[in-house]
Amino acid sequence: MIVEGVSYQISWRKFRRGTSIFIPCLDGTKAKEDVMVVLKRLRIEVALRVSIEEGIRGLRIWRV
Repeated sequence: MIVEGVSYQISWRKFRRGTSIFIPCLDGTKAKEDVMVVLKRLRIEVALRVSIEEGIRGLRIWRV
């Protein structure tokens, strides 16, 4: 998966319900679109929120 030109290798099949990941990004709307393309193809349900963690803006993704 590529978000803002950065390639991320995430093992979505090992991404269990109740867990979350944080992907740093500047454009949260575009990052959501990029992530949702992959997740819709894999039929994985998530909750997404743009947030700032430890001074870094990014996208928090929770598996639901």
